[in-house]
Amino acid sequence: MGFSYKPLWKLLIDKGMKKKDLRELVGLHPATIAKMGKDEYVTMEVLSKLCEYFNCRIEDIIEYVPADR
Repeated sequence: MGFSYKPLWKLLIDKGMKKKDLRELVGLHPATIAKMGKDEYVTMEVLSKLCEYFNCRIEDIIEYVPADR
């Protein structure tokens, strides 16, 4: 599978935020949010902005999900 943004979506729920709020506050393009919603790759710059905004570690926003073998 690759990577999952489930930790980020949980973080948003915990903070009472919507994806639209995240997009506006962090300055992300709607296409980036859409990619993350489909667990697709985004740039390290995006991940860095998220970590900086939430003052968290990368594992707080993304997790590795091994492919079934």
